[in-house]
Amino acid sequence: MTLDTKETAEIFKAFCDENRVRILTLLKDGEKCACKLLEEIDVTQPTLSHHMKILYDSGVISCRKEGKWTHYSISKEGSALAIERLKQLLGE
Repeated sequence: MTLDTKETAEIFKAFCDENRVRILTLLKDGEKCACKLLEEIDVTQPTLSHHMKILYDSGVISCRKEGKWTHYSISKEGSALAIERLKQLLGE
């Protein structure tokens, strides 16, 4: 299988920021509303939206709308793809 370098870079971009790592740590225990994430990390709402877009675009998280709130969770498929890409990069 040939490594898609553009997609791989997008996936790993999600892990290259301290706030995004904090968000993933919060999501590992289950789905969280954006309002709860805002309470847990010290960023503004637009900054949170920026980080969530990067995480979502990478496929690492998924989201669902409920009323005016968005709920986020770690994507099993996206996580598996990130692990597979890392293995490809490391030659495993």
